[in-house]
Amino acid sequence: MRGALRPLPVTTGTTPLSVVVLISGGGTNLQALIDTAPRRGFRIAGVISNRPAVKGLARAAAAGIATRVVDHTAHPDRAGFDAALAAAIDAFAPDLVVLAGFMRILTPAFVDRYRGRMINIHPSLLPAFQGLHTHRRALEAGVAEHGASVHFVTAELDGGPVIAQARVAVEADDDEDRLAARVLAREHVLLPQVVEWFALGRLAMRDGRVWFDGTAIAQPLPC
Repeated sequence: MRGALRPLPVTTGTTPLSVVVLISGGGTNLQALIDTAPRRGFRIAGVISNRPAVKGLARAAAAGIATRVVDHTAHPDRAGFDAALAAAIDAFAPDLVVLAGFMRILTPAFVDRYRGRMINIHPSLLPAFQGLHTHRRALEAGVAEHGASVHFVTAELDGGPVIAQARVAVEADDDEDRLAARVLAREHVLLPQVVEWFALGRLAMRDGRVWFDGTAIAQPLPC
């Protein structure tokens, strides 16, 4: 399998960065990308969902963006699903793959295929609260701040180097839904900003670290 792996193409000149977005549900972060792409130097070449008939696919179709469904339930194992997903992605020949609410764990071989050119948005201030139910866990832990992170994807779940974070204060009367709504609003700003940085060539992953404007950053960029 590794012998067949190839890097994604690199955008040069004034050509907009070509992005494929992976989703599993409603696609509000996808909508934020759709709404801001024309002025941020990237275009969404395709949207791929592992679940059929989700709202995110309708959002993409309404914007005239090509969609594909690679249903994980149609594949007997994770490796088979990843192979089908990779084929769907590569058909668009993107420069960047964005996981925007994509709820599948990917195999190391798949991650290696797109290393340095795949990012994920996660609703916590990583490395805190990796995995699911982040808002509930933040409230249970009594933290003063919560937020969202965009990171390069590596084989470690939610463990790749963090590019940027958006923070929100946890208020005394917060419940899970109120906190989630405030974090989601910040996600809609954070993710397009990071994709723009990538489109402008300001952002890269080298030696397992985030580089911004030619310098390795010690802390996630604020947004």
